[in-house]
Amino acid sequence: MKLKNLREKVSRIDGQIVNLINRRAQEVVRIGDIKQQLGRDYYHPGQEKEVYRRIQEANRGPIPPSALRAIYREIMSGCLALEKKIVIAYLGPPATFTHLAAISRFGSSVEYLQVSSINDVFSEVETGHADYGVVPIENSTEGAISNTLDMFMTSNAKICAEILLRISHSLLSKEKSKNDIKRIYSKAEVYGQCKIWLRANLPNAEFVETSSTTKAAEIAARENNSAAIASAIASQIYGLNIIKNSIEDIHSNVTRFLVIGRIEAQKSGEDKTSIMFSTKDKVGSLHEVLGVFRKYRINLSMIESRPSRKKAWDYYFFTDCEGHM
Repeated sequence: MKLKNLREKVSRIDGQIVNLINRRAQEVVRIGDIKQQLGRDYYHPGQEKEVYRRIQEANRGPIPPSALRAIYREIMSGCLALEKKIVIAYLGPPATFTHLAAISRFGSSVEYLQVSSINDVFSEVETGHADYGVVPIENSTEGAISNTLDMFMTSNAKICAEILLRISHSLLSKEKSKNDIKRIYSKAEVYGQCKIWLRANLPNAEFVETSSTTKAAEIAARENNSAAIASAIASQIYGLNIIKNSIEDIHSNVTRFLVIGRIEAQKSGEDKTSIMFSTKDKVGSLHEVLGVFRKYRINLSMIESRPSRKKAWDYYFFTDCEGHM
């Protein structure tokens, strides 16, 4: 009887939670109507961050902050979809790390549009086929993603937010034991990031390069005695067993992704601005530019150079600095 009473109590609380979520959604829809009248963007990263801050302050446990954040991620995703049909373009196929980064930011209630290249993500956003796009920009161990940087030379897309995602690789297979694995599929760079574990555990396995980790999982799902190195979520999509999680050599490997859109991001109180510039081809020209940042005490968090493609030895520079534009 005690168990039954407790379950009934939980059911009543569930009903109250559902009613409150729907009341919240009604208010968000009203906010969306006002945004439309004022011509403002529906997605506001600064406001999203403020919601997370408030729920963290209000949380008295026992539910951990990470679980509460995940719950609110989906609540806000559902509410955002009620305001407007939101389409997010990302570098596909599904279950890639770019896809995971997009889901971590926008949740599962928005519509996702997979494309085959970083160039296509920019194109879908600029033409209005997608409201936002998610592209990789920098990896903590391998550096900047040059293709993304190059796209900003010709694109009018604006950076709206950034996403930091820890990159963790899993060994997936139809088999249940690593002893039955003879071939491993994955991208070349992913294989390179897992060399130590693979040498210690599967030194005789054949490595076969694929175009993506998702493609690797797709092949491994069809073949016996095969495995893929991919994200853990790929195991759910392709019905594979997780032989081993976190087989990467460096566990602090983080990739930074950018959310791009057509409207400039509003202030959040904790902002970052990306600047692209070129200099005259003379001694000390870059030093002069960097001196401006020092003079006004603006902290730089990244600087990269890229060929301008207009003439030989002509470069653009990309910097990230603290503060709103």
